[in-house]
Amino acid sequence: MNSYFPEVKKIQYEGRESSNPLAFKWYDKDQLVLGKSMGDHLRFAVAYWHTLKNQGADPFGDSTMDRRWNEYDEPLDRARATCDAAFEFISKLGVDYYCFHDRDLAPEGSSFAESCANLEAMVTHAKQLQQTTGVKLLWGTANLFSHPRYVHGAGTNPDYHVFAYAAAQVKQALAATQELGGENYVFWGGREGYETLLNTRMKQEQEQMAAFFRMCVDYARKIGFNGQFLIEPKPKEPTKHQYDFDSATILNFLQNYELIDYFKLNIEANHATLAGHTFEHELAVAAAAGKLGSMDVNRGDPLLGWDTDQFPTDLYSAIYAMLELLGAGGLGSGGMNFDAKVRRGSFEPVDLFHAHIGGMDAFARGLVIASAIIEDGFLEDFKMQRYSSWEGPGAAALAGRSSLENCESFIREHGEPQVPSGRQEYLENLINSFI
Repeated sequence: MNSYFPEVKKIQYEGRESSNPLAFKWYDKDQLVLGKSMGDHLRFAVAYWHTLKNQGADPFGDSTMDRRWNEYDEPLDRARATCDAAFEFISKLGVDYYCFHDRDLAPEGSSFAESCANLEAMVTHAKQLQQTTGVKLLWGTANLFSHPRYVHGAGTNPDYHVFAYAAAQVKQALAATQELGGENYVFWGGREGYETLLNTRMKQEQEQMAAFFRMCVDYARKIGFNGQFLIEPKPKEPTKHQYDFDSATILNFLQNYELIDYFKLNIEANHATLAGHTFEHELAVAAAAGKLGSMDVNRGDPLLGWDTDQFPTDLYSAIYAMLELLGAGGLGSGGMNFDAKVRRGSFEPVDLFHAHIGGMDAFARGLVIASAIIEDGFLEDFKMQRYSSWEGPGAAALAGRSSLENCESFIREHGEPQVPSGRQEYLENLINSFI
């Protein structure tokens, strides 16, 4: 196998005193944190599309990234070279997992049959590389948003012909994920929404999406796929009004259409901010419903209003996210996928390593700090005290054994409440003391 990153050796943990830019300062895979290894807590994954397929083009300029794996003329030869480069990169980075869309792994053909044959060939190639390297598939998915046929949606398309094409494509992507031992399967509805209500039957489109999901559940059961189904929220971009707006919207949809038992959520940081939330808010909403399945870790730029997919280096965001992850008991079969791309000006192959190292170290440090906060217990003690009345006089109300009359009687006996401070600044200062 050709070496696409000959100048990079396997990335090692060297600790905080190291000056080596190609070494981990915080991510020590085998370090125990709250009784579990750091690697098992974080379950990092490389995003095939951003890491291997991104070429640095934007609406204002052409590609800036000259990747050796793109030098082949034949689409399948180029796909095999890209796959070889991917597994070399993942192995040298020391990450256990990767994620892909079907059209990342294999090129779209001139017909559906050719696309299926391309995918089958690339699954065979990727499976061999998985066996050789020990790298595993965290999740697969189908790209139902790039091709012009999906301009009006996939599962929500007003034309049944397009709906059927999307369903057939998912069938193939699910089978590929199964063949590669994928532990999850993700649905991201990039075109599942509308631009204007003037040409849209919203209720019907949501019913279509529910029917689409039921078919996917049925097929997964038929082929024995035991992985977790995940839905990824995003409020807008590319579609102005997307039906998977945020965690709460998706949970309501799943509940309404009696699909709640089959899906969990894949929460992305930058998508959360586009919805007007924080990353930790979306994680908390999913966790509260028992539906936190996986994470796409990245960040946005507060000066820009779109999905910039930058690598996550914000320590505070990492700490708050890790507090939610640990509070939820972990991600199960999910993981932390770097759905992030190097900047257009960071065009050398080694920059891919710098970016991932920075993100991995940020979350490793966040994990260590969050675990120390949990072990100290001050946050939980504060919350227990703040909500203590619900274990006393409020217990009956919480259990559904009270009434408005009972509440009135309580007020007549006890008078005006004495409202305590929430002490936000005090708690933020305590968080700072752990950094």
